[in-house]
Amino acid sequence: MYCPFCRNPDSRVVDSRMADDGSSIRRRRQCPECGRRFTTVETTSLSVIKRSGVGEPFSRIKVISGVRKACQGRPVTEDDLAMLAQEVEENIRSSGAAEIDAHEVGLAILGPLRKLDEVAYLRFASVYQAFESLEDFESAISLLRHEAETAKAGGKEVTGSEKSQL
Repeated sequence: MYCPFCRNPDSRVVDSRMADDGSSIRRRRQCPECGRRFTTVETTSLSVIKRSGVGEPFSRIKVISGVRKACQGRPVTEDDLAMLAQEVEENIRSSGAAEIDAHEVGLAILGPLRKLDEVAYLRFASVYQAFESLEDFESAISLLRHEAETAKAGGKEVTGSEKSQL
């Protein structure tokens, strides 16, 4: 690590601490040449591989802008979008992969978006799951309804007679 003051190519680590909930390390360093101290922050890199094969760093801002389009006219705040982007990044990083396909990022968005807003989820899913007809929308809506009924029934499968009682 070069000293930002005298450009000496060597430095000594004085202190290391975890930062950002353990996703990065903050190191306090001292230059043996000029004696000045400086701080570095180390994070793991996560690359997104686009369809063209080009890799670029993962960007929460891109996740937010893509989801924002699906959330237009919905009761979703900027804070909600920021939390969703953070959850998506944490889920992707927890897989341990240094590179991820851009389509996989889109699919990773679906779960958190579904919890946030079902209409926005359907809008987003229609692109990433390549809905081609009304039947695709109907089956996705049926699945959402079935899972909502299952959740209302306490996590157990709902039978036809129990549905009439709901």
